[in-house]
Amino acid sequence: MIGGQIQASYEDIGRHNALDKLIGHLVQHRADTQQGWLLLSSRASYEMIAKAASIGIHTIVAVSAATALAAQIAEQAHITLIGFAKPEKFTIYTHPQYITA
Repeated sequence: MIGGQIQASYEDIGRHNALDKLIGHLVQHRADTQQGWLLLSSRASYEMIAKAASIGIHTIVAVSAATALAAQIAEQAHITLIGFAKPEKFTIYTHPQYITA
């Protein structure tokens, strides 16, 4: 998502498959992954964080929890990881300094 606009959206029976489709789309279209953020409609696992880091995504927002290992990898990769995202309320797991009001 960039500037409040969804750039691409994918779904699949498996959350990892949906993310793989999105990453393929972003790479194929040479998208600027430094801008915007990735929204996951599931929990954030370490594999998903590692995949996002591999293409330079800096911010990941999940509607559910992040695993402890996901937070550790996000910390190391300098990714801002947010979980339990709801309107007006969320949990910032890593790099809160990159979030502005």
